[in-house]
Amino acid sequence: MTREDAQNLLTHYTKGDSLLRHARSIELVMEAYANKLGEDPEEWAVTGMLHDADYEAHPDQHPNIIVGVLREKGEEKIAHAISAHYTKWGVSYDTLLDKALIACDELTGFIIACCHVRPEGVETLTAKSVKKKLKQASFAAKVDREEVYKGIELFEVDLDEHINFIISVLKENKDELQIGPGS
Repeated sequence: MTREDAQNLLTHYTKGDSLLRHARSIELVMEAYANKLGEDPEEWAVTGMLHDADYEAHPDQHPNIIVGVLREKGEEKIAHAISAHYTKWGVSYDTLLDKALIACDELTGFIIACCHVRPEGVETLTAKSVKKKLKQASFAAKVDREEVYKGIELFEVDLDEHINFIISVLKENKDELQIGPGS
């Protein structure tokens, strides 16, 4: 599946700016990890882009709609990763792609929330400040901390290194993602 095909699929189901920005942020982080790990950047980017594609239109059936569409198109690896991006769904983590998506989804969203409460946005954000906010249950309360830590464990990455990696990707794309100073 090409990025263009994925983008058309995403915008078919998703209209809200916030969810589209979330999809883009996960797309960018996943692509960067693919490049770092020697994996297929387009496949990883498409997986990140589409992981919540059906959430807005079909929240009660998420992620089954997008997973079904992907399977019909022969994109089993992407479909499986998306079907596994929440540990409580009980889907196995078979590939590095599966593990990367679970490790990047919630944490990237959380880091972006951290950016929105800082006058400098992502510019001066550090792993230390993100970890401090993770301990504050009232901050970004909808982010499932258990998922964040389970993702880190499954992906077998160091928390500080993972946070710093995500921050670096977000910094490179701060204007597009609207997380720079004054955003």
